[in-house]
Amino acid sequence: MKHLKTVFRTILALSVCITMTLPVYANKAFNTEDYDSVEVSLLTCQPHDEVYSLYGHTAIRWHDMHQGGSDIAFNYGVFDFNRPHFVMRFVFGLTDYELGAYPYRLFLEEYRHFGSMVTEQVLNLTNEEKQRLHRALAENLMEQNKVYRYNYFYSNCTTKARDIIERCVNGDVVYTENKEYTPTYREMVHEMVCNNPWSRWGNDLLLGVKADMKTVRHQQEFLPKNLMYDFDRAQINANGIRRPLVKERRMAVPAGVQIIQSGFPLSPLACAAILAVIGLVVFIAEWRLKRSFLLWDILLMLATGTIGIVLTLMIFSQHPTVSLNLQILLFNPLPWFFLWPVIKGRGRSYWLTTGILTALFFLGALVQTYAEGIWSLALCLLFQTCIHLRKSPDYAK
Repeated sequence: MKHLKTVFRTILALSVCITMTLPVYANKAFNTEDYDSVEVSLLTCQPHDEVYSLYGHTAIRWHDMHQGGSDIAFNYGVFDFNRPHFVMRFVFGLTDYELGAYPYRLFLEEYRHFGSMVTEQVLNLTNEEKQRLHRALAENLMEQNKVYRYNYFYSNCTTKARDIIERCVNGDVVYTENKEYTPTYREMVHEMVCNNPWSRWGNDLLLGVKADMKTVRHQQEFLPKNLMYDFDRAQINANGIRRPLVKERRMAVPAGVQIIQSGFPLSPLACAAILAVIGLVVFIAEWRLKRSFLLWDILLMLATGTIGIVLTLMIFSQHPTVSLNLQILLFNPLPWFFLWPVIKGRGRSYWLTTGILTALFFLGALVQTYAEGIWSLALCLLFQTCIHLRKSPDYAK
């Protein structure tokens, strides 16, 4: 973490310096042929173990190969994780990222440190297109323009790089469409966090119905690896004349050894299995004794109610894929309102409502993929509903 803070401070300092000088440099009177020695590349970075990098990263390289020329990485992924309430702001879609520009060498060192491979795709741009992109990047770096509202699926470091390149091309970027590849947002996220089960669980808990809809090529390019794949097969169509968008592909940083930090020893599925066994044992004991265990009721209510508050707040998030989440049928704030009546033995209406909502939750699985292991908690609630609604003259708390 100290390494990350040092790098971040260095990036900020260098970004300030470059931000002050590049707009002036971009507006100087350059001849078109001056751009003959300029290479513009798309940089695609392999994920590493830090949570913010599980999905990879994208940047733009501006390399002026004249003697003393600049070699700069333009990075739309600069953020300050030390800002107050960063995680909360990120979850609610209120995070501001910004464009940073700093030496290409420093950019590579960051990924070499983590053992992440960096692939460079040299773009097949004309001098006029390079000049246009140069000015656009300089304009984006201005203090009033460099900050933007980040959205993971719709406006991130990858989509911003793609969009500015497309805008500066003289003509249209024509992509090779693959109509057979239509993954959902959730499926693409699963692919990237396959080695991080708790990250997958957290994502699945927050993502709603819209994350399970099929995507098209343009939507899939929020992932760096997808944009890299599409750029390799894209062409620039200028007045009926086509040329490849990428003229050369290089390995800027070879894949190294990545150190995977150990996390919680149990997976979500293992925790769910333990919960299911406990729930079943409690249910059998309650059924035979014809009574309920109040402590178990309270634990279930506190767990579902607390998570329910989070999911209820997510309704107001600016992330479109989290607003409609059927898991709110299981996780909602109702337990907090009924906690005292349940403790006092007057919770029959709560358990009836819980039973109905749990049944609807099971039906919701037809249109939404739920977080792994959630079914165990749903079964525990269903067991308790059966216990509390059981009609028996000697039933007692």
